Amino acid sequence: MKSTSLLLSPERPGGAASGGPAHVQAAATDWRAVAAVFGAGLIAALQVGKTAIALPALRADLGLDLRAGGWLMAVFGLLGLFASVPAGALVARLGDRRLQVAGLAAMALGSALGSQAHSLAALMATRVLEGAGFLLFAVAGASVLQRLSQARDRAVVFAIWSCYMPAGMALALATGAALDGWRGYWELNALLCAAAALALHWAVRAPSAQAARAAAARPWRAIVADARAVAGARGPLLLALAFALYALQFYALLSFLPTLLMQRMQVDAAGAGLLSGAAIGANVLGNLAAGALLRRGARRWRLIAIASATMGAAAAAVFALALPATVAYGLCVLFALAGGLLPASTIGGAAELERDPGRIAIAVGLLMQGSYLGQVIGPSLFGSVVQAAGWPAAAWPVGLAALGAVAAAVALRGSFAAEGGRG
Repeated sequence: MKSTSLLLSPERPGGAASGGPAHVQAAATDWRAVAAVFGAGLIAALQVGKTAIALPALRADLGLDLRAGGWLMAVFGLLGLFASVPAGALVARLGDRRLQVAGLAAMALGSALGSQAHSLAALMATRVLEGAGFLLFAVAGASVLQRLSQARDRAVVFAIWSCYMPAGMALALATGAALDGWRGYWELNALLCAAAALALHWAVRAPSAQAARAAAARPWRAIVADARAVAGARGPLLLALAFALYALQFYALLSFLPTLLMQRMQVDAAGAGLLSGAAIGANVLGNLAAGALLRRGARRWRLIAIASATMGAAAAAVFALALPATVAYGLCVLFALAGGLLPASTIGGAAELERDPGRIAIAVGLLMQGSYLGQVIGPSLFGSVVQAAGWPAAAWPVGLAALGAVAAAVALRGSFAAEGGRG
C-alpha cells in the first residue's frame, strides 16, 4: 500500500499533560482507508441488527419466547453501557487498527459459532463474543480516521463514518425479507466479517513504529488516569449527554415506528419494514449534510441544538396529534433526517476536543456509553408510558429529552470556542 507521510501537529492546549505519544497529522487524507473502515462499519452494523431480523426464525427453531429474544438483542447494548470507556482505554494501549481487525475477527468467529448453536445459552455466549468485537471495532474507528485524515477533511470523514450504523440498519431491514433460515444468514455474516477484517488490515496503515512503541510503553496507570480525565471533562461529558438523549429519542421512535405504520397506514409487516428502512435511510443523508455544513463553517453546537429541537418537535407531533398517516410518516422521515446532524457533530466533536489518538478512543467510548444508555432506556421508557397512558403521552418524554439535548448543546459553546468559524 502506498505510504503516507506524516506531519507533526501542535498539541492541543493541555494535551501534553496526557503524556501520550505526539499527535501526528496525515499529509493527505487516505480515502481508500476511509472507504475500508466505512465498509467494515456497514458489516459490523449488520451484526447489531441481524437478531431482530431473524427473531421469528430463531423463535421457531430454538423455541424462544419474546423475553429471550429481547435479551439476545440487548447484549450489545448492555456490553456497551458498561464497557465502552474501558474499551477505549484498551485501544489507547494496544493500537486502533489492531483492535479494529481483532473486533471484526471476533464478530466473524461469534457469528460462525452462533450458526451452530442449538440452545439459548450457546447462542447468547456467541452474541457476547460478537458484542465485544463490535465494541472494540466501533470505539477504535474515530482514532483510525483521525490519524489518517487531514484536518480540513475531517468534518466529511467523520460524517461518512457516522453513517455506518443507520446505513447498516437500513440495509438489514431491506435484506431481511430475503432471509431464508437464520443459520445461513449467520454463516454469511461470518464470511462478511472475515472479509472486512482482511480488507481493513490491507487498506489501513498501522500507526508508526515510534507511536506504537510509545503506546505500548505507557503504564496502565497512566492510561487509566487518561480515561478518568476524559470521563470527567466538561466537553466530552456534555457530548455524551447530548448523544444519550439523541439515542433515547431515536431508538424509542424507530422501535415503535413499524407498529405506528401498521396502525395508521394499514400496511402489512413487510411494507412497514420497507417504510421504516426508508426513514432510517434519511438519517444517512442528515449525517452527510452535517459534514458538508461543518466544512463550510457551521458551528458544531448549533447543529446539535437544531437536530435536537427538530427531532423533539417532530416526534412530539407524531405521538400527540391525530395527523393524517402520510403527514405522520413525513414527520418521522424529518425526525430521522434532522437527527443525522447530531452523530457527525458529536463524534467529530470528540476528535476535536481530544486530539491525541489514544484519548480520542476514550472520548468516543464515553460517547458510545451515552448512546447505549439511551438505547437501553428509550424503548422501555416509551413502551411503559404508552402502555400506561396511550400514544399521546409519549410526547412528554421525547419533548423533555429534546430540551435537555438543546441545553447540552448550548453549554458546549465554550468547549468549541477554539474552533472559531470551523465548528
